Amino acid sequence: MNASQPPYTCCFTGHRTLPNEQLPALSALLDRTVASLIKGQVTTFRTGGALGFDTLAALKVLDFRTRNPQLRLELCLPCRGQETGWSELAQQTYREILERADKIIVLRESYTSGCMHERNRFMVDGSQVCVGFCTSDKGGTAYTLRYAKNQGLRVINLAPLLDKF
Repeated sequence: MNASQPPYTCCFTGHRTLPNEQLPALSALLDRTVASLIKGQVTTFRTGGALGFDTLAALKVLDFRTRNPQLRLELCLPCRGQETGWSELAQQTYREILERADKIIVLRESYTSGCMHERNRFMVDGSQVCVGFCTSDKGGTAYTLRYAKNQGLRVINLAPLLDKF
């Protein structure tokens, strides 16, 4: 992170489906990671508002914000209506996150074939750190982590750290 650019921004990227048996450890590891980033002067956190890791990360930031009101949660949404087809519980959680977010950026009015990648690049381009949960070298999460690394961001993949946690 370049010391001449505070406040720092962190974006999150991860799989939509999380391993249930590892969820408590992943949540604890994410908690520790966010706490460390806050100590490192990260004040703005961006998520894409998707199911799975994005939701977990958004809820974690909102929890930290209750104790650190200077923190900001920005939702970078690929398009309006991305929650269509989600379960009622997932949609309810999504609406609660939307209501509590400090900023909502919607990149497209409706779904297009490239809007998810556009959202991921947008989040990376405005960040200094990228925290992910990626268990594969293929797919959108892997692409986003590679893109972040190529853009010079500090990249933290929590997936390989779970075994050591």
